[in-house]
Amino acid sequence: MPHRDVVFPAGRQALYERNRYSPAVRANGFLFVSGQVGSREDGSPEPDLKAQVRLAFSNLNAVLHAAGCTFDDVVDVTMFVVNPEANFETVWGVVPEFWGEAPYPTLTGIGVTWLYGFQFEIKVIAKLPGYKG
Repeated sequence: MPHRDVVFPAGRQALYERNRYSPAVRANGFLFVSGQVGSREDGSPEPDLKAQVRLAFSNLNAVLHAAGCTFDDVVDVTMFVVNPEANFETVWGVVPEFWGEAPYPTLTGIGVTWLYGFQFEIKVIAKLPGYKG
């Protein structure tokens, strides 16, 4: 089995270890980032949806930064939204604060019924800068 080059953002390793998953894995010139939610330092959900989306992006950006990436390196995005009919406009109103400039990444939006107490989750794949493989 190949070695996994795991990336941890500063200060949150215990949270990932407790939940038994990696925040991101580097492989073949790409960074595969686990779904990021608007969790506070203790792992609990931020209750306000707008603040939760902003915090999810902040958590995502911390993982990207730990790998030497920015959102501009992101090539594929998957967003999960609880009750998208009610929450999509709120979520989409926050996204441009973090999205970056065109060309934009690909996007898949998925409506879900449950996210472990969260209302929004974002998962991405980024191209590692400088990879020549």
